[in-house]
Amino acid sequence: MGALLGNIKLRRYPVGIGMILIWLTGAAGLSVAVYRWIVGLRITNMSDGRPWGIWISFDMMSGVGLAAGAFTVAAVVYIFNLKKLYPILRPTILTGFISYILAALTLLVDLGLPGRIWHLLIFWNVHSPLFEIGWCVMIYTTVLALEFSPILFDALGWKVPLKIIRRITIPLVVLGIMLSTLHQSTLGTMLTIMPYRINPLWYSGLMPLYFFLTAIGAGLAMTVFETYHSARTYQQKFELGIVSRLTKGIPYVLGTYFVIRIGELFISGNYVYLLQESWPTFLFLIEMIGGVLIPVLLFADPRVRNNPTGIVWAAFLTMGGLIMNRFNASLVFMNGDFYFPSATEMIVSIGLTCLGIIAFDAAVRFLPMFPEPKTSDEI
Repeated sequence: MGALLGNIKLRRYPVGIGMILIWLTGAAGLSVAVYRWIVGLRITNMSDGRPWGIWISFDMMSGVGLAAGAFTVAAVVYIFNLKKLYPILRPTILTGFISYILAALTLLVDLGLPGRIWHLLIFWNVHSPLFEIGWCVMIYTTVLALEFSPILFDALGWKVPLKIIRRITIPLVVLGIMLSTLHQSTLGTMLTIMPYRINPLWYSGLMPLYFFLTAIGAGLAMTVFETYHSARTYQQKFELGIVSRLTKGIPYVLGTYFVIRIGELFISGNYVYLLQESWPTFLFLIEMIGGVLIPVLLFADPRVRNNPTGIVWAAFLTMGGLIMNRFNASLVFMNGDFYFPSATEMIVSIGLTCLGIIAFDAAVRFLPMFPEPKTSDEI
């Protein structure tokens, strides 16, 4: 049995009251999800006028966007050969892998007939953006599993599978970049088919480009956020120098997004809507200034990037900007029946997020996610 388990061992990190609450919330969310599968969608506030709700806007669109750090960091490490970023690669890949598993679980909760999800494999509707999203997410989740597998094989001491995976790492990373580019942008494409339902301040034929650019920026920001908090939780060194170097590209990505989006707003004449409705205007300005412009300025300043508090706050604002964009475009200002998520919907969303944290915590405790601390004999 010992030979089978290899080097898998429990790493005794402390378990606080916060983790206990996360376990309880995750169990509650999973229980409500099971109840929803039993009784159907009647426990939600969705309707024919509002066929999707918080599960799509937050868990799917926002969650998948924030997971973009996995393919970005993998590309930087393997394609551009920046090995200095390797210490944050494993936790980042794990975060992306968990995020996509949660996205799949969310889709199973959201579908009216979840038992028919396998129809995607057989009945092809190539004219639907959801067809591409479904296939890309399904294949990319498999790619992430393969990218994560060396960590498990290393812990188990399985040298042959580890050798095989390492030989195909570069093709896997390239495939992951292609798939991520496709489905991150196609999430925006899905909204372009509803020009008369989405508020003009958010609707655009360039939404595929906007979704892709914001996913890259927010994905890198999520990497900073995850690296900082996992370092604090598991008594690891916060790799400030690494994340500072990694986030140098955020001002260029988000800056490009900001210029194109504001430029399009004036070229199309949709800027007039800023003067007509106060509530959409307020949230648009909060999203663009607080979630895009300010992070661009913060990440462009080396003093902020090299300050733990500064870079984490810049990352937090960037993540918030992506979440606001997805909510505003696909939920808040979409015409149709009035919608506010039911308590059961919110419990499921919060619970699935907690399950992701539990999965990350379990991986850290049983797998070599971080460098082992040196013993007194090694110092």
